[in-house]
Amino acid sequence: MNFLAIDASTEACSVAIKYNDKQFSEYELCPQSHSLRLLPMVDSVLKQANCKLAELDGIIFGQGPGSFTGVRIGIGVTQGLAYSAQLLARGVSTLQAMAQQAYNDHGEHKVIAAIDARMSEVYTCYFEVDSQGIMQAKTEETVLKPELVAQYYSHLAVPAYGVGTGWDAYPILAALKSNAQSPDILFPTALAMLAIGQVDFSQHSVDAEHAQPKYVRDTVSWKKLPGR
Repeated sequence: MNFLAIDASTEACSVAIKYNDKQFSEYELCPQSHSLRLLPMVDSVLKQANCKLAELDGIIFGQGPGSFTGVRIGIGVTQGLAYSAQLLARGVSTLQAMAQQAYNDHGEHKVIAAIDARMSEVYTCYFEVDSQGIMQAKTEETVLKPELVAQYYSHLAVPAYGVGTGWDAYPILAALKSNAQSPDILFPTALAMLAIGQVDFSQHSVDAEHAQPKYVRDTVSWKKLPGR
C-alpha cells in the first residue's frame, strides 16, 4: 500500500512517502515556519515518487504531543489533503515515532521518550518493540514535572534508551536513560511515523474530518505581561 506521512508537532517539520515500495522523505528544523514549509515539502516528495495524491491509500499524521500550534498545522494540512483526494487518515504519537526511530536506527528494544513540554514539564512514555518491529507504549503518555518522572517509571526495569529534548532540558532525568551521551534523536520524523502508521492502517484510520490531536496536556497557563 502507498502512504504519505506528515509531521509538524515539534521544532522539526518532516514529510515522507511510500509509493510502489520506494520511500522518499524530507526533514527540516524550521521553528515557527511549519505553515510555510509543509505543503512545499509534500509537493517535493510527491514529485520524487512520481506520484499523485489520489494514487495513495491514506495519510499518516503526527497527532502530538508537542507544540499546540504545530500539531494543529499538521492536522489541518492532513485534513485538507485527505479531503481533496478522498483519503483516510491515521494519527501517530510523536513519542512513539521517536521510540520507533531508536529501534530502526540503533536496534533499541526499550525506550523512554521525553520531550520538553515547557512550563517545567515533560511529555513522556515508555515503549517496547513488538513482534512486528513496531514500538508499543507500555505506559500512558503523560505530562509530568521532571522530579516526578522517576517515580512514574519506578515499576519498570530502567534505565532504557532515551530519546527527545527532555533529557538535556532536565538533567534530573539522566539516571533513567542508558545512553550516556545526549540523545541523538531529539524530534520525531515522518519516516518513523510511516513505519508505524502503515501497519493495520485500515483498522486505525478515520475520515479526514475526524482526524484529532492528542495534546496530553489539555490546558495551557498564560502569564500576563506586566501592565497588561
